[in-house]
Amino acid sequence: MTLSPSAHEDTFCRDSLPPRELWPDVEFTVPEVQYPERINAAKVLIDDAVAQFGHEADGSPRIALRTAEGAVVTYPELRRRADQVAHVLTRELGVVPGNRVMLRAPNNPWLVACWLGVLKAGAVVVTTMPILRHHEVATLVKLTKPTVALIDDRFLDGVDRESLGVPVVPVSSGEAAPASRTDASELTARAARYSEPFAAVDTAADDVALLGPTSGSTGTPKITMHFHRDILAIADTFSGYRLRPTRNDVFAGSPPLAFTFGLGGLVIFPLRVGASSLLTEKSTPLQLAELVAEHEVSVLFTAPTAYRAIIKEGRGELLRGLRVGVSAGEHLPATTWHDVYEATGVKLLNGIGATELLHVFISTELGTDSPGKTGKPVPGYRARILDENGQEAPRGTSGRLAVIGPTGCRYLDDERQMSYVSSGWNITGDTFHQDEDGDFVYRARSDSMIISSGYNIGAPEVEEAICSHPAVWEAGVIGKPDPERGSIVCAFVVLRNGFDPGAELARSIQDHVKATIAPYKYPREIRFVDELPKNPSGKTQHYRLRRLARA
Repeated sequence: MTLSPSAHEDTFCRDSLPPRELWPDVEFTVPEVQYPERINAAKVLIDDAVAQFGHEADGSPRIALRTAEGAVVTYPELRRRADQVAHVLTRELGVVPGNRVMLRAPNNPWLVACWLGVLKAGAVVVTTMPILRHHEVATLVKLTKPTVALIDDRFLDGVDRESLGVPVVPVSSGEAAPASRTDASELTARAARYSEPFAAVDTAADDVALLGPTSGSTGTPKITMHFHRDILAIADTFSGYRLRPTRNDVFAGSPPLAFTFGLGGLVIFPLRVGASSLLTEKSTPLQLAELVAEHEVSVLFTAPTAYRAIIKEGRGELLRGLRVGVSAGEHLPATTWHDVYEATGVKLLNGIGATELLHVFISTELGTDSPGKTGKPVPGYRARILDENGQEAPRGTSGRLAVIGPTGCRYLDDERQMSYVSSGWNITGDTFHQDEDGDFVYRARSDSMIISSGYNIGAPEVEEAICSHPAVWEAGVIGKPDPERGSIVCAFVVLRNGFDPGAELARSIQDHVKATIAPYKYPREIRFVDELPKNPSGKTQHYRLRRLARA
């Protein structure tokens, strides 16, 4: 496939794409993803959205964004802000098409406006977590080489602006009128100078629009590269076919917009259909649930951990108004699926995605009974299980998950591209098997399979067995090095209220696991802890558990 003529004056991104022979195959097998050669994702998501459904039947502007504090931003207002940002970038900050613009802020309307404004200007957006430390931000600056960084003014203290090596423009966190601000260099004060529309740059559908850093938990982060068409493709496949949203939906969730899981669920999917999104800068699972009930949220994105925490607090009724509860980011145990259903009546929609493919590519069907399953490929994608020789494995046999669809892995100038793409397939690093119904069933991350005395043991299977014990609230399982067995199964266990840790309870849990799954899989070591380490989206950080085990 030949790339279209680029609108980028700065060719850094095209020059940094991996060699073509290392690209994954891409397929456009559903009509929704057959886009024209020239398309700007931000024009579609906000300009076209305003024209199509930016107003109610009575002519009043339709709400695009809400905040937990009660602020609302309408579709016309969001377009105005995005246009203002694009004007500031191009007229005052010297940004040209293809330049990278780094964003650092919690989930709020100005972050969304900046994200859209960067794309309208033909630049490439790099959204980062606001809680990253200076050296982590500096690493991303070194990798992505941004022209400017737009940083929420509450998070400037965490960055050494002098040594960062990129101009920093503060962004006010408040919704006060721009005229009340005193810092003339601040972005929103600058934006107030512009009232005229901004014509979106005529980018190619395969111009890079987004650089998405991976977590970097195992070393230097990999930088994934996504085209304008990719941004629309995730809305027109997973969201369109699985969530089936309407303009009456209200989206909400816990993941930051720096995570593509959050970007899709809280920005791209609702804007694509004229729905609205509730943005929360920071909330506990219970606070999120309370906001879901208060704002009549209908589509929720969060991790299994958050759903468990809400049920643990006995507040499942707060989620009963959901039309869709999406679970992703980590394995959804069957026990959690059942607990949520019994407490809320909501049948969680499970899925697996990856930053490399931008969003979810395998999921269950809306409203189906599917505990313990990840589901089938989203329309537009296909998947298979590969054996150790790279051949398709027989049905029921565990192996590496391989995926092809309209999106795929392209790392920015990174040799690790060779380990993610093989023979055109995206090799996700997850171990699955396909059951008799054709559903994909998760076993473990390929790098978290525990080999003990020659047996392959999937940590999630053990976690699920442990969690089915009546005393256990949640568990994290890792392999601990052992001189005799190579590794042993080590479990970190959080107990339900009313249960006390001790040797007798540990033996009870071990016996329960032996009776639930193959006995050789039981945890030979159990450590009781008050909580498991989580990342900002609620995913258990197993690498930190491995450090604890080694210590």
